[in-house]
Amino acid sequence: MIHGSIHLLEEKCTSCMICARECPTWCIRLTSHMEQTVPAPGARPRTHNVLDTFTIDWSLCMYCGVCIEQCPTDALVWGGAHVPPADSLADLLHGRDELAPTEGGG
Repeated sequence: MIHGSIHLLEEKCTSCMICARECPTWCIRLTSHMEQTVPAPGARPRTHNVLDTFTIDWSLCMYCGVCIEQCPTDALVWGGAHVPPADSLADLLHGRDELAPTEGGG
């Protein structure tokens, strides 16, 4: 298993915030909102979190894997190589698009 960058499997993320709370460097930030599901006839309405933003600040990340280990839905997985150096700190903030796995699986 290559322990490099971290990928977000967005369809599995429930916005529970466990990854952000358990991260020792607080490099993960996420926002979400609540949506109500359409109930089946006779059932009560339910709400669930919907992910709005998810960002990892690679200038803070220690690549420790705590977020991956603690994620109850396996929405975070090890990706390929480490994130390359950048010209500015802003370039080390990766959002949902950059954290998505590539077609090649890594």
